Amino acid sequence: KFDSNSYKVSGGLHGVGVSCVNALSEKLDLEIWREGFTWQQEYARGVPLKPLERAGKAGRKTGTRITFRPDPTIMEAMDFSYDTLSQRLRELAFLNKGLKITLTDERVEPEKHTEFIYSGGIAEFIKHLNRGKAVLHENPIYVEGEKPGPSGPVGIEIALQYNDGYAETLFSFANNINTVDGGTHLQGFRTALTRTINAFGQQSGLFKDVKENLTGDDVREGLTAVISVKVPQPQFEGQTKGRLNSDIAGPVQQ
Repeated sequence: KFDSNSYKVSGGLHGVGVSCVNALSEKLDLEIWREGFTWQQEYARGVPLKPLERAGKAGRKTGTRITFRPDPTIMEAMDFSYDTLSQRLRELAFLNKGLKITLTDERVEPEKHTEFIYSGGIAEFIKHLNRGKAVLHENPIYVEGEKPGPSGPVGIEIALQYNDGYAETLFSFANNINTVDGGTHLQGFRTALTRTINAFGQQSGLFKDVKENLTGDDVREGLTAVISVKVPQPQFEGQTKGRLNSDIAGPVQQ
């Protein structure tokens, strides 16, 4: 995680996620397909039961399968919520256009099966958020680009659409993490939106009778927007990663 070669962008900073799951599971099985072979290892409450072993050929197949059972002596709730998982996986499919994610619930008969794939990415996310609302323009406005950032090129995607309501619905993501408290990417977007609409209003003579420019609150009324950035080596505020601190307000504004 500490070099730039393993991951172009990553949500995790230190690579401890699966270690925590393993420590809190009474059983965890690992299967990895790489370099033409299948590799396996089993753990119990974080302790390996045997060394990593080669278990047959994998051909050209690559990937990882992790099967775990939470430890009931630690976890009070053992039920996995299908709705919570499908909401998060749908979000990930929106944020990574063309990626197919399949969710299957084998606890029910017949088993429940949902597939998420969105070729339109976050533009389709906007349509999903605005479903049932009267929109002011049929197609969401969508922009994407790459700009230089403090630790390498920053990928930026923005989609927005206005509806006839008064509420503002803004979602911001950094490396697929929902930054619920916003951050520099959201700040850059808000500044650029207000500035752009005011500049257009002045140039096209729409604001002849307006003494002051529109404020940010004015231009965001009825707005539904999603901002998604991919930042190499991101800096977040706090362990929950609710706010992005990487200095990318400028690149997003551009």
